[in-house]
Amino acid sequence: MKLHLLDRSNLNDSSFTTKLNDYPYFLKIWHYHPELELVVILKSEGSCFVGDSIEKFEVADIILIGENLPHMWLNDEDYFQQNPDESAKAIAIHFKKDYLGSSFFETPEMNHILDLFNRAKLGLKFLNVNQNLIVDIQNMLDKKGFEKTMSFINILNDLAKHQETKSLASHGFVNSFKETKNETQDKVQAYIFKNFNKPITLEEVAQIAHMNTSAFSRFFKRLNRKNFSRYLSEIRIGYACKLLLEDKSNITTICYECGFNNISNFNRQFKLIMNCTPSIYVKEHKKDSV
Repeated sequence: MKLHLLDRSNLNDSSFTTKLNDYPYFLKIWHYHPELELVVILKSEGSCFVGDSIEKFEVADIILIGENLPHMWLNDEDYFQQNPDESAKAIAIHFKKDYLGSSFFETPEMNHILDLFNRAKLGLKFLNVNQNLIVDIQNMLDKKGFEKTMSFINILNDLAKHQETKSLASHGFVNSFKETKNETQDKVQAYIFKNFNKPITLEEVAQIAHMNTSAFSRFFKRLNRKNFSRYLSEIRIGYACKLLLEDKSNITTICYECGFNNISNFNRQFKLIMNCTPSIYVKEHKKDSV
């Protein structure tokens, strides 16, 4: 799977695009683009890959993805079984930081929105959002021109003032991606995100990079500030956390679904990364949810 640069520069009568995406399932494309992207999930659930994070998504989630931040939406397995009752629906708004002019959001009255754009460089998930805001975003689909523009500014204002947010990607990932723009790095990360739940060896990923294993190990650690094994384990454990919180499968099943080949190694890696066992992680989460 290749990391795709999507070009949305051909805009007809608007400085930003508002689109309703309605598919049997979201397209599994690891991609990035120079526009920021505001997404509202209207139907379906699954995993959202933003940079090096894996986040569960579900109905009514709102996520703002920063410019040039790689991401992918992956529905749960049920959506790929050709079940007519399952479908994926979301509103996606794409816009550039300067879509109203190079200095519009640099004015004192708009600085809080500019700060929102800067925080979105890591990806932002908005928590406990009022349903009225989602309705306002849906209503934008029927608006045009000045009315549509003013509605969007009001929405950005509400999001900028919203207190409960969660940053997604790590600073390390964003900095390495921004600094290198390395095609080899793109190919490697795309391959990892597509195949993390299958057996992956250092040798096969080094082949994708057209390097021997020693050279690839040095290359990977220099760009990602961690070795390949740790990076892959963090991706797998992140996905395991998402599955554990869904409470649809037992720990042994999740172990194999995440790409580990035995339960003892899964437990060891989970404790190393999360500082607790999978069972304690679930117990603590249920306690916090009460």
